[in-house]
Amino acid sequence: MMLLKMESQEQAQKTASAEDYGAKDIEVMEDLNAVRKRPAMYIGSTDSRGLHHIVYEVVDNSIDEALAGFCNKIVVIINKDGSMTVEDNGRGIPVDIHPKLKLPAVEVVLTKLHAGGKFNNKVYKVSGGLHGVGVSVTNALSTKLVVEVKRNRKIYTQSYEKGKTASQLKIIGDAAENETGTKVTFYPDAEIFETLEFSFDVLSARLRELAFLNKGIHIILKDERSDKSIDFSYSGGIVSFVEYVNKNRQTLHKPVYCNKEKNNISVEFCIQYNDGYQENVFSFANNINTPEGGTHLIGFKTALTRVINSRFEKKNGKNGKDVKVTSDDVREGLTAVISIKIPQPQFEGQTKTKLGNSEVKGMVDSVVNDFLGTYFEENPQIIKAILDKCLNAAQAREAAQRARDLTRRKGALSYDSLPGKLADCSERDPSKCEVYLVEGDSAGGSAKQGRDRSFQAILPLRGKILNVEKAHLNKIFENTEITTIITAIGTGIGDEFDITKARYHKIIAMTDADVDGSHIRTLLLTFLYRHMKHLIDNGYVYIAQPPLYKISKNKQVKYAYSDHELEKVLNEMGKDSGVQRYKGLGEMDPTQLWDTTMNPETRTLIKVTMEDAVEADRIFTLLMGDEVEPRRKFIEEHAKEALNIDI
Repeated sequence: MMLLKMESQEQAQKTASAEDYGAKDIEVMEDLNAVRKRPAMYIGSTDSRGLHHIVYEVVDNSIDEALAGFCNKIVVIINKDGSMTVEDNGRGIPVDIHPKLKLPAVEVVLTKLHAGGKFNNKVYKVSGGLHGVGVSVTNALSTKLVVEVKRNRKIYTQSYEKGKTASQLKIIGDAAENETGTKVTFYPDAEIFETLEFSFDVLSARLRELAFLNKGIHIILKDERSDKSIDFSYSGGIVSFVEYVNKNRQTLHKPVYCNKEKNNISVEFCIQYNDGYQENVFSFANNINTPEGGTHLIGFKTALTRVINSRFEKKNGKNGKDVKVTSDDVREGLTAVISIKIPQPQFEGQTKTKLGNSEVKGMVDSVVNDFLGTYFEENPQIIKAILDKCLNAAQAREAAQRARDLTRRKGALSYDSLPGKLADCSERDPSKCEVYLVEGDSAGGSAKQGRDRSFQAILPLRGKILNVEKAHLNKIFENTEITTIITAIGTGIGDEFDITKARYHKIIAMTDADVDGSHIRTLLLTFLYRHMKHLIDNGYVYIAQPPLYKISKNKQVKYAYSDHELEKVLNEMGKDSGVQRYKGLGEMDPTQLWDTTMNPETRTLIKVTMEDAVEADRIFTLLMGDEVEPRRKFIEEHAKEALNIDI
């Protein structure tokens, strides 16, 4: 009886619940409320990346005007009050009344999702903003947005708050004859974003790309917080892009450029080989950077590998040698930009990181194959230099495999056994573990004694590791210190790299606070960037900040991390305070090392991020490559900046 009674109560509850759930419970997100409710669905995230994405959505509208042939100048301003302004000299957003909604067209564009002139090919032949949520999303995620439009010899303005119309469209002045354009100023919402700090470097990276991809356009970036300003204008287009990336490298030939249109799809690419070992291939669709590639990149890589291999077959048919290079061999030392313009792109994901149009793969493959096949026939010296480079890459790959196998047989790359010099931690959850890559056995000894053994591992390194910027993979596997690092981290490198096997989610470079320490840190970062870049992409790499000085007076002790900070501390504690200059980590006892550099509650760690892939590659090449003069000039220009850094 009790069981039956319980069942009847449960049934009654279900019935009541079903009756209570009705039309009143169906929530309809009107206007832009859906964007504010789930912002990450539209901009990818609400961190710094998402903050900058809402700038790109506005800039992309201006770029679309340039693609349509009506805009040649864009000005982007980071204002002192935290707002952002984007202004162009395009046609200006229409201000006449929309026939269906009975609202000014500019208000429709800014307050309605999926509203714009990009859903057919009449107004814009190609566009980056084809998802139709662009500037309206920026409006939705801003506390305030003000738009100014110059059209019809008038200047119109309208304001919005959190995506809702705050004022009527009105005329505030007269524009000069033939003066048109759009100016958007917006204030990101602190309720939405984790940070409201715009990065000049992040914005400049994207704007530089757009200037390269749109030959002849003039883009100006201004930062009124620091009076920094930079102009981007490249008459050479993507040829200038490739030359910029290869600026500090020894190139094997002049850039090879192609621009073809087929079935309303424009395919533009440029390639140039250098004598280095890194691959730098950048892909774009309708000016949108596609870091995850897609069908256009697959078609490009497939055709390039086929053409190179066909040239090998022709060449080696004369002497009977059978040479087959892999796709990786073909791309060693390659700098390339592939940019397509397509009327109806299908991006995977709202943030447009990968192109999915199936017809593009064959189209790009065909264009690249036909053009390079003819070009190499007509330029035998260029293809000879490329074939020699690819052959050397294939031979080095085989040597690297032999070196890897030999090293593994010796046990140095056995991921089941850890290096003898590694003092591991007891915790086995990688997300809670960290490893310090420490300069010198002396500092390593102090770190081992001072650490928290539960989650902190110590790997002492002897001397300066190999400069991998100038070394093939086989040399890397022959270097004891590097193989020790590879084994300790656990992910492997190259085609064996697997980030899920990382044994630590914090990999911390801890070197002396002097010139040699900076050099060793740069060598470590070069290795991680070139061969374990996904560790940086996932936020696993950090730099420890040991102090330069210990200041003591009576029983009070403070530490300073720069000369500038030393002056501040001495002004506070008195000029008669005792000052100890640490020449190296080994001069600190375990307790001091823990207190200043390893204690999570008091230490300072700098996360290594890569906001600008092109600039990061350029800097590593400049600092660690073969060209001496550019490196000397860079050091001279930044010496004072480095000495006065305030941590």
